[in-house]
Parts: sequence; C-alpha cells; structure tokens
Amino acid sequence: MSESVKVRFAPSPTGFLHIGGVRTALFNWLFARHHGGQFVLRIEDTDHERSTEESITEILESMRWLGLDWDEGPYRQTERQELYSTKVDQLFKEGKAYRCYCTPEELDQKRNEAQKKGLKPKYDGTCRERSDQPEGAPSVIRFKAPLEGSVVVEDMLRGKVVFDIAELDDLILQRTDGSPTYNFVVVVDDADMGITHVVRGDDHLSNTPRQCLLYDALNFPRPRFAHISMILGQDKARLSKRHGATSALAYRDMGYLPAAMINYLARLGWSHGDQEIFSREEMVKHFSFDSVHTSAAVFDPDKLSWLNEHYIKTTPPEELARHLEPFLISSGILQEGHGLDDAEIARVIPSLNQRAKTLIEMAEKSAFYFKKEVEFDEKAKAKFLTVEAKPLLEKVIAGLSELENFSAEEIEALFQKVVEEEGVKLGKLAQPVRVALTGTTVSPGIYDVILLLGKEETLNRLKKALP
Repeated sequence: MSESVKVRFAPSPTGFLHIGGVRTALFNWLFARHHGGQFVLRIEDTDHERSTEESITEILESMRWLGLDWDEGPYRQTERQELYSTKVDQLFKEGKAYRCYCTPEELDQKRNEAQKKGLKPKYDGTCRERSDQPEGAPSVIRFKAPLEGSVVVEDMLRGKVVFDIAELDDLILQRTDGSPTYNFVVVVDDADMGITHVVRGDDHLSNTPRQCLLYDALNFPRPRFAHISMILGQDKARLSKRHGATSALAYRDMGYLPAAMINYLARLGWSHGDQEIFSREEMVKHFSFDSVHTSAAVFDPDKLSWLNEHYIKTTPPEELARHLEPFLISSGILQEGHGLDDAEIARVIPSLNQRAKTLIEMAEKSAFYFKKEVEFDEKAKAKFLTVEAKPLLEKVIAGLSELENFSAEEIEALFQKVVEEEGVKLGKLAQPVRVALTGTTVSPGIYDVILLLGKEETLNRLKKALP
C-alpha cells in the first residue's frame, strides 16, 4: 500500500468496552502498525445523556491493558463543537442544508402514515423548500440529500456495495438544542483528522451511504471502508451478557492475560494459514484485510481459555509476576506495599505455570509460598497430620536439618530413604509433608515446595505441624 495509513478507533462512552469493540480497535491497530501508519483514539461522546466519565476511564484502561497504544488522542467530540458548527453553517450557506420545523408529533404522524401505505418511514421533505421561518419555533437543520441516483461504496472486505439514494432521507445534522448528530460529526472528524481508512463493525454499513454524501457535499475525499463482521455467541445470536462476560476488563479481572485476549481476538475473523498462536510482532507482520473473513465469527470461551493456559506457560516468569501481583493482593495473599519485587514473586511461577488456567487459579495455588502462617484445610489436617504420621515427619525434619546440599536431588534421596526404612509408599510420606507445608493436599511437586520455601521455613512449618 503506497499511501500513508491513518485509522481511528472511536468508541462511544456509554458503557464498558465490549469484546466486539476491542476486536475493531485491534484490527485498526494492526492495520496501522503493519503499514507504519497512525492509530487515533477518539471518544464519541455527543450523546450527553448516556456518556459517562466512568466509561471513558474504562475504555482507556482497557486499551492500556491490551497494549493498544495510540499515536493521537484521545480526542473528545464534546471539545470540538465549534468545528461542527462551522461545517453546519457551510452547508447551510451553500444551500446543502435547511431548517426543518416539523414537530416530533408531526414526524410520528408522517411515519405512521407511510407505514400504513407500505412505504419506508423516512422523512418526506416537507421543509426542504420552505421559505417561511416561523418566529420562535424550534428547528433542526437537515442535510439536503440528492433525490435520485446511487451511492457506491468500495468496501475492502465486501467489494462494491450499491445503495439507492431513494432509500435515504434528509438526515438531521443539528438538533434543536444546537448539538450535532453522530453521522455528521463522524464525517467531519474523520476528514479533519486525515483518516484514510475507516475500519468498523458491519452494523455501521447502513450509515455509510449517508456519510459518503456528506463527504461529497463538504468537498472532503472519501476514506476507504472496511466493515468487519459481528461476533456471535455459540448459539449464533449476537454476543451479549447472556453469553457470559463481554467486557475487556471483565476478562482481565477473571485472570486472563492480555496476550491471550489479543491473540484470540485477532484470530476471530482473521487468519494466516493454519497458524493459531501469534506473537504481537507476527500479527503486525502478517495482518491484511485480504485474510479477514466476512462471515460472522463465533466466540468460543474454551479456545480463549486454551490460549490463556498457553500464555501462562510461556510468558517469562518476571513478566508474568507483574500480571500475577494484583491477584495476590486482591485475594489477600499479599498486602499493599508488600515489598516484594518481580523477581521474588517470579520464584514461585515455574512450579505453578504448567497447571494454572488463570491468574486467579495461580494466585490461589501460590498462597502457601507467600503467607507466613499456614491455613489448613481441616479435613486434610485431620486425615494426614495424625499420630501415625508423626514419626515420618520427625525423620524428615531430622534429615533436612542435616542436609548440607539443599537440592532437589538430596531432598528426593532423603524421602526415598525414609520410605524404605519405614516400609511405606511415597504417598504416605509426601501427603503429610504437603499438608504440613501448604495446608492442602494439592500443590506443586513436594520437592519444589520445599525448595521454594527454603530449608529454614520448611523446618519451621514441619515442626509447627507435628501432631
């Protein structure tokens, strides 16, 4: 692609950042990075009643968590009202817009009459050539759209899409309170910001012909369009709350890694051969709309979980420690200001990352390492920390105390010696030791646990746990 690329992600801050919105942001970001272009973040907050500062904060937090950095912005439409007013005035002075005095009641009546006649309930142009201006009557400003012909949209995914102008109407540019409407401001913003490609969900495809007419009327060059398919639940209905979590931060809070989410969403509608796992660099290198599918994508939680397990296993321990730390704190395993650095937290990760599906699960399983006081599962304690187990524990204590080389090999040799001398199976020894050190019957390998805790802490816990 010889031209420079500048794309934008423009969410409305009326709620959380939906998974579908994240994928749209990701495709824009990958396209920009692949072509060495720019990625703009714009907050479309013209809906005063529904837009909230909390939603804006969540959008920005979601983008940062996912590593989708932006080159410009975040712009806010509420800070650009003067520009919109200037463009409305321009269209009005050029005879491409007009005042409409029809009341909401009159418009409802027109729609009802059209529906009764089997016609499309669109505005009938009552005020299009009106010359009188009722004094004090509220009015909107409408776009004077062409009355015939067609709008041809060259979509990068769908090819040539033709819209009949007769199906369109004179859309409102400015409401009675002076605020601009979505279809108008999005055109002004995209043109003013130099957006070359508009990549968005296919639910916006029906807006595109109206916006193209506005580009033409304002003498703006049209951007290229790509309308990506929606995401469906496994029942093939549009993804919604009933399918489970749908916000980006909800998955973060459930213990998913951003790399897993990015990899999963990139593959949700895009492919590169049969490859399933991509580094961020590989995604940027290979991304192309030639390989984006137009059929709806189905969200599969199991596949996302599989990817999350993969990234938990393969992420470098110190990097994973940075993601794990908030879960250690939120679960009460560590306190705020605990004083441990990433390397200290990372020590426990190699013993856990092959079995954990989420960071929450990993945090829970690492509690034995970070908590100084063992919290016993009472059933496990009653079953394994018995009078019969006491001689076995005492032999382990004595043997560990004498070890000069505190290594996995020496610890394993000690355990083998004890089971041979006592004539028991390894489980009869390992489980009481495990419960004494971790409080539960499930943990990393017992030799790993002992090494992680260290000689002094291991001896301390074994002595405290003696029946």
